[in-house]
Amino acid sequence: MNARVLSSPVPALSADQAIGQIAVQLPGATAVFRRLKLDFCCGGQVSLAQAADGKGLDAGAVLAELAALQRPSELPAVTEPGALIDHIIARYHEVHRAQLPELIRMAHRVEAVHRGNPQVPAGLGALLETIQEELLSHMHKEEAILFPMLKSGGNPFVGQPIGMMRAEHVDHGAALDQLNALTDDATPPAGACNTWRALYAGIAQLGNDLIDHIHLENNVLFPQFEAAQATAAGGCGSSGCGCS
Repeated sequence: MNARVLSSPVPALSADQAIGQIAVQLPGATAVFRRLKLDFCCGGQVSLAQAADGKGLDAGAVLAELAALQRPSELPAVTEPGALIDHIIARYHEVHRAQLPELIRMAHRVEAVHRGNPQVPAGLGALLETIQEELLSHMHKEEAILFPMLKSGGNPFVGQPIGMMRAEHVDHGAALDQLNALTDDATPPAGACNTWRALYAGIAQLGNDLIDHIHLENNVLFPQFEAAQATAAGGCGSSGCGCS
């Protein structure tokens, strides 16, 4: 898997910021703006306060909704399996589920509107749909089978589902490499519209989130149970000592 694509840090939100600037800098903001019918693309030069006032909206309430989209970027210090699993579900599983539908919508929009542009990421929407399908299936298996097993302390057969999840993580990494290749590492071309730029900012966040997600499972959570299984397998019963 390639190194993560780093997106610019999100500054403190302000109603004086241009709505287009917020759309580009804060992944997920486009979904809020679309629902509230705030034009962040062609009308993106208007401040959030002006845009909200034009629609009879409370700018403070809009800001509060946008602030909820800001995600912590630091990894947790917790390693206890139950708490770590809860963090993974809340910080990554639920965020992936929220991220992908809006990214897919924007990708299809950019492909349609800019189809004459030689730099348009043709096939991006379809690739994101495949990533969504595979991630949803993967996360469901973890939440329904593996995570409850780990929360209960694991068992002698836990290595098999862990191995399956590790193999699927490799597939997710390959999909991220495809995503980076198709989007020039989430770098929008010169003159890209706000929707295109917001799309790539969201893709950068998805990539960062997925890499951190996989890291926490592969390198922090899973080894705790694999080490215990290896110790049990190396015990008296498998040593050939003849004990009964």
